[in-house]
Amino acid sequence: MSPKTPTPIRPKPPDAEVEERIRQRAYRLYEERGRLDGNAMDDWLTAEAEVLGSRQAKAATA
Repeated sequence: MSPKTPTPIRPKPPDAEVEERIRQRAYRLYEERGRLDGNAMDDWLTAEAEVLGSRQAKAATA
């Protein structure tokens, strides 16, 4: 019997284009805050929600 392939814990990462849009939006959030450090994770999560949310909204209306 061969060992089973482990199930990944994380979901598959977004494709490169989506990840780049998230990165750019997160950086804009950082700049809008006056380039103050310490909120990188919040910026990323906000950007991710905005980008993925707009992507899902577009898919729903298509």
